[in-house]
Amino acid sequence: MRSEKGANAAYIEQVLLSEYNRYFRLAMSFVHNEADAGDIVQSGAYRAIRAGGTLKNKEYASTWIYRIMLHEIFRFQKRERFVSLEEIAEEGYEDNYEDFDLKKALDSLPGKEKAVVELRYFEDLRLEEIAEILQENVSTVKSRLYRSMKKLRIRMEEE
Repeated sequence: MRSEKGANAAYIEQVLLSEYNRYFRLAMSFVHNEADAGDIVQSGAYRAIRAGGTLKNKEYASTWIYRIMLHEIFRFQKRERFVSLEEIAEEGYEDNYEDFDLKKALDSLPGKEKAVVELRYFEDLRLEEIAEILQENVSTVKSRLYRSMKKLRIRMEEE
C-alpha cells in the first residue's frame, strides 16, 4: 500500500502536469522571459513534490502549488534584483511613458499587489482562493486588489 506522502506526490505531479500552463503564465507575467519562467516552474514543481507530505487536503493542491510558485517567483526576483519602475524613478532616470501599457503598469506594482491582480483577472481565481494562496484574510486581499486597481487606473491615465 502506498504511503500518504507517496500518494500526495503522485497527485501533486498530476496537478502540476494539468495546470502547468497556468503556473508558467503566472511566472511569465513576473519575469517576462521564457527560460526564467521555466526555471521558476521547474523549481516550484520540485519543491511541491518534495513537500508533498505536508499537503493535508488534496482538494487544495492547486492553491497550495500556486503559493509555492509565488514564493519561487519572489525568490527569483530577489536573487536577480529586478529593478522596478519606481526604483528607476527614485534614481533620477526619466521614464518614457509613450509605451506605457498595462503590462508595464502591472510591473510597477509591488509583488503581492501584482500577484493579487494577476491571480484574480488573468487566472480567474476567486478572492477566497487568492487569500488561501497568499495566506491572508479575504478582506486584506480585497483591499489590496482595490488599491492595486486604483494604482493601475492612475498609471494608465498618465499615459
